[in-house]
Amino acid sequence: MLRLQRPAWLAVDVLGVLVFCAVGRRSHDEGLSATGVAATAWPFLTGTVIGWLASRGWRQPTAVVPTGVVVWLSTVVIGMLLRKVTSAGVAASFVVVAATVTALLLLGWRAVVGLTLRRRSGV
Repeated sequence: MLRLQRPAWLAVDVLGVLVFCAVGRRSHDEGLSATGVAATAWPFLTGTVIGWLASRGWRQPTAVVPTGVVVWLSTVVIGMLLRKVTSAGVAASFVVVAATVTALLLLGWRAVVGLTLRRRSGV
């Protein structure tokens, strides 16, 4: 079942990053246009894709460790580096919020899937 759905797991991560960016834009009254969300999201999405490649996420897409942790750290670190290079904001408080929220979104769904699979298998 998971084998057929592996490409969809990357989409779950992408959706999580897009939700993070859309909520952030909304909370700062920046609007929710597709262009605006894309402008905010591209550094983080770049990090997400690099994290998937670095962790070979397609092998164990639902694993918190190592896939989820590598994807999450890549999303935050590369996202912030790209924001810095492009003169976008990287205030310490933003880094903390971004790291916390993306951890919940990128690691949280993996934890839920893992618990669900363990319950189904009786482990």
